[in-house]
Amino acid sequence: MARRYQIYDVFTDRKLSGNPLAVIFDGEGLDPAAMQAIAREMNLSETVFVQTAENPAHAAKLRIFTPGRELPFAGHPTVGTAVALAQRDQAGEGEDLDLVCVIEEEVGPIRCAVRLRKGEAGFAEFDLPRRPVRTDLQLDKQRIANALSVKITEIGFENHVASLWSAGVPFLMIPLRNLAAVEGLQFDAGLWEQAAPFTEGRLASAYVYTRGGVHHQAKFHARMFSPDMGIAEDPATGAAVAALSGAIHHFDALPDGHHPVVVEQGVEMGRPSLIHLHIDVRDDSISRARIGGQAVRIAQGELDI
Repeated sequence: MARRYQIYDVFTDRKLSGNPLAVIFDGEGLDPAAMQAIAREMNLSETVFVQTAENPAHAAKLRIFTPGRELPFAGHPTVGTAVALAQRDQAGEGEDLDLVCVIEEEVGPIRCAVRLRKGEAGFAEFDLPRRPVRTDLQLDKQRIANALSVKITEIGFENHVASLWSAGVPFLMIPLRNLAAVEGLQFDAGLWEQAAPFTEGRLASAYVYTRGGVHHQAKFHARMFSPDMGIAEDPATGAAVAALSGAIHHFDALPDGHHPVVVEQGVEMGRPSLIHLHIDVRDDSISRARIGGQAVRIAQGELDI
């Protein structure tokens, strides 16, 4: 049968930038093996399959696949699909629209807010489905440094140290001393398999970050590598920024109040992305966090499957 799809570039307002996403609107009737095969065929960081929501009050249910495996939650598919569904369902093409919807993912229901403006890229933001949690474990800094081809003395800045965090998907957060160290690293997947911890039955992905950035808005600059997901390098990783919110709150000792943060990623790949993170702190704990960004459609068609 013909299955409609669209491709969006996410966490950007410019086509051929940001992180590409395939949205398969007719996702019913496909088993997991077929969805995984289609995701490999698309060969993008993630491919989303839109299905009927279990709760009729919700907008849709999503199945999210990388070329390597299914994910319980991911940021750029959530943002991109929320924009895609709003643009598909709006009454008139090109009309301004503000809406709130709930999207079901394996991690649970996720509340999204979408803003469409004529002549502009769509924007969506979502509440984190889970608060970030740190897992305490012993890490071999020398092996981590070897996997990144950096000096061991370049790992860490201020009081930030390598740590494992998850807000639905686990990432090993690796702070590097400065922007030059992040830009110059060379990731070795084989050495990473020797250095990275297994958590939740999977090899943790590498999320490397430092303070500052190339873009004047950016407070952090990041890169993400995930051999386990089949992703050599990712232009923008919302699930990792969700986990990063925990590290920022912990190591920067954020006071009570609202803290907006912009994270840039994908610069070294020639696909710059801007991920907007908002952290609300109350009584020294994260009371709420949300992630947002823009998305622009670049292609559409049908799969004969």
